[in-house]
Amino acid sequence: MNFDFSDDQKFLKDQANKFLTERCETGVARAVLEGDAPFDQELWKAIVEMGWTGVTIPEEYGGLDLGHLELCVIAEEMGRSLAPVPFSSTVYLATEALLIAGSEEQKKKYLPKLASGELIGTFALAEGAKVPLPKTLETTLLDGKLNGTKLPVPDGDIADFAVVAAVTNSSGTEDSVALCIVDLNGKGVTREAVSTIDPSRSHATITFSDAEAEALGDVDAGWGLTRRVFDHAAVLFAFEQVGGADRALELAKEYAMTRYAFGRLIGSFQAIKHKLADMYIKNQLGRSNAYYGAWALSTDAPELPVAAAGARISATEAYNYASKELIQTHGGIGFTWEMDCHLFLRRAKLLSLCVGGARGWKDRLVSALERRNAA
Repeated sequence: MNFDFSDDQKFLKDQANKFLTERCETGVARAVLEGDAPFDQELWKAIVEMGWTGVTIPEEYGGLDLGHLELCVIAEEMGRSLAPVPFSSTVYLATEALLIAGSEEQKKKYLPKLASGELIGTFALAEGAKVPLPKTLETTLLDGKLNGTKLPVPDGDIADFAVVAAVTNSSGTEDSVALCIVDLNGKGVTREAVSTIDPSRSHATITFSDAEAEALGDVDAGWGLTRRVFDHAAVLFAFEQVGGADRALELAKEYAMTRYAFGRLIGSFQAIKHKLADMYIKNQLGRSNAYYGAWALSTDAPELPVAAAGARISATEAYNYASKELIQTHGGIGFTWEMDCHLFLRRAKLLSLCVGGARGWKDRLVSALERRNAA
C-alpha cells in the first residue's frame, strides 16, 4: 500500500509553497493580528483566483474536481504560512457538508459560489464551553425556524451562510439532531465578533431568533452527518497542523544554527539537540497519521473514523509541542511580541480546538477501535 503523493500532487504542493511564500509571509498574519480587519482580503482574492476554494468541488458545480489528496497538500502549505483567511471554515467545513449532505438543488445553489469565492461559509456546532452532544445542544429547529446561540463559530462574523446543527426535539438522542443552512445576513440573525488567542482567524457568537433555515440532508440524520463532516475536516486540519509544526521546527533549527552563546552555536548544545530531535519525531508521527487519514479520506475507506481521529490527535500534539519548543529554543527573545514565535503558538492552540479538543478525539478513537474490533 503506497501512502505517498503522486508527482502531480507534489508539484501542486511545491507551487502552493512558492505562491504562499511570496504572498503570505508571517508579516501578513501579524498585520491581521494587530489590525482591525478580520482577514487579509487581497490574499483571499488571490487564493480564490488560484482555484483552491474549488479543489474538491465537481466541475459541474464550477470546481476543479481534483480530490481530497490535492486539498491535503494545499492545507499543509496553508499551515506553514499561517494564512489569515477563511479557508478552513469555507472549504473544510461548509463545502464538505454540502458535498456530503446537500441535495442537488442545494449543490447547484451554493457550490459554484463557494468555488468562485462569492460566498464564505462556516459550520456552527459549539454552544460555549460544554461538549457539543445531542443531549447538550440547545439550539432548536422547529417548522423551519432556528432559535439559539452558537459560540464560537469560526469566521462567523464574515461568513455569508452557516451550516448549523440543531435539535428537533428534547429526546437527546442522535436522531434528534438536524443540520440546516442559514443565511447569516437574513432576518433573525445577530452576530458579534469574539476575541480568541489567535485573532488572525476570526470567530463570532451567532444568535438565531426565528431565523429562516433550510434542512440539509435527512432531518433525523444530522448527528451522523456532523460526525462525517468532522472526520473529513479532522484530516484536513491535521495537514494544516503538520505544516505549521514543520515550519516551527525549521525556524527553531535556523535560529539554533546562527545563535551563539558562551562562544558556541547553541545548536551544538545537547539540550537544544534533544529539543529539535523531539520536535522532529512528533512531527513525523503526525505526518504519518495524516497520510493514513488522507488515504482513508480519498478512498472513502471504512477506516476513516479511526484514521481521522489518529491524525487529529497526533497532529495536535505535534503542533502544540513544536510551537512551544520554538519559543524555548529562542530563549528570552522568543517570548517577545516582535518575534514571530507566538504567532505559531497562537495558531497551534486555536487549531487544537477548531473541531473539538484532543480529549474528545481520543474518546472517538477508542470508540471507533472498539466498534472495529467488535465487528
